[in-house]
Amino acid sequence: MSMKWWTAYSSANESMPAKRRNRKRAGLLAVLSLSIAITGCSMLPSEPEEEDLSGIQLPQISEKPKYDVTTKTLETTAQGSGKIMSTQEKQLYFTLDGKRLKKLYIQTGDKVETGQTIGELDVDDMKKTLRSQNLAFRKTELTMKETLRKKDEMDPIEFEQALLSFEEAKQALTDAQEDIDKAVLTSPFSGTVVSVAVQEGAQIKAYDTIVTIANPSSLIVAASLSKEDLERIALGMEVLVDINNAGQVKGTIKQFPVPADPQNGGNGGGNGQGGGNVESISNYLLIDVKDLPKTVTRGTPLSVTVIVNRKENAVVIPLAALRTIGARTYVQVVEADGSKREVDVEVGQQTSTDAEILNGLTPGQKVVGR
Repeated sequence: MSMKWWTAYSSANESMPAKRRNRKRAGLLAVLSLSIAITGCSMLPSEPEEEDLSGIQLPQISEKPKYDVTTKTLETTAQGSGKIMSTQEKQLYFTLDGKRLKKLYIQTGDKVETGQTIGELDVDDMKKTLRSQNLAFRKTELTMKETLRKKDEMDPIEFEQALLSFEEAKQALTDAQEDIDKAVLTSPFSGTVVSVAVQEGAQIKAYDTIVTIANPSSLIVAASLSKEDLERIALGMEVLVDINNAGQVKGTIKQFPVPADPQNGGNGGGNGQGGGNVESISNYLLIDVKDLPKTVTRGTPLSVTVIVNRKENAVVIPLAALRTIGARTYVQVVEADGSKREVDVEVGQQTSTDAEILNGLTPGQKVVGR
């Protein structure tokens, strides 16, 4: 059938004039090309719409902060903590060694009077020995009386030896009684018992602290500072004292702590009974305050700030503007036209936030932070 169509079509075309056949073929080719173009366009993927970026803002590069060169009162300080203690404060101890504490008559917080008995050692064996020595000495006295009656008949050297023996025996009795008397500990002044370091029955070592007594009417500020800070301060320096619940007062450094003794813990002894751990005012930095608030008592906690160095009208900049490279210290100064230039500076004292500039800058200039 198709062959017939094509044959018929060919026969018809052959019967047409040549010019007419050419026009017809050109029209068919144009229609075919248009159809192919339309079909091809419909097969291509659609192009996406162009995105609108006008609402997006590009990030801005942050500008380094600028600081004014100013003047202020600059202070270097040392800080510590402490409490109120008594200037009339004493650790009491026995000078008799190797005895047990027979009786303790006080406890922490008790008020005592001058001469009041604090404690007593067990020296019953010493008293018994002294009684025997007294009986023996009475015989020695009788013998000495007989010797004195025969003095003119005796050899001078023999008499002198007898006299010396008598004096030695008499002195031994005196020494024994004095040792027994050392077994009783009394208060040297009226005050309050602020600490007790031993218990009844404890073995006592000579000069080991037994109790601490303080006069509550004679108070002073006592503070503790680090070893490094103690090396930076001196007697007479100004101190700001912040007393708990009593406000702030001014004072001056009066006395440094006594250096610790490595052989006894820095506190005058200690044999495991607590004597080496008893608190002593000598372990503190003492600060003289003229008028302490009436509400403070011994033991009131406080903090102290020692003014190590103070300079009025010091030229300062924030530490954040100070730059260093090796041994060089410099800053970036902002010029009037906004440009920057590096300037070497000489630095004085520094605090936690500021640095004093001795040379290189003047107040009113601006410097750039790091």
